[in-house]
Amino acid sequence: MKAITKILFVCALVLASSLAVHAQGPPPPPPTPAAVPIDGGLSLLLAAGAGLGARKMWKQKAHN
Repeated sequence: MKAITKILFVCALVLASSLAVHAQGPPPPPPTPAAVPIDGGLSLLLAAGAGLGARKMWKQKAHN
């Protein structure tokens, strides 16, 4: 009877310890890069540069 009690006790210990063990989860995904609207700002800068250049050429023509 003592042998059966020891076996049941060991089985209960193994079962209880296996319930407490958890696998490590997957790593978190890498952060997404920030979306930068390069086209919108670049086209505005090009338009502003063209306008500034045209204005300077217009003023230079008017003074000559």
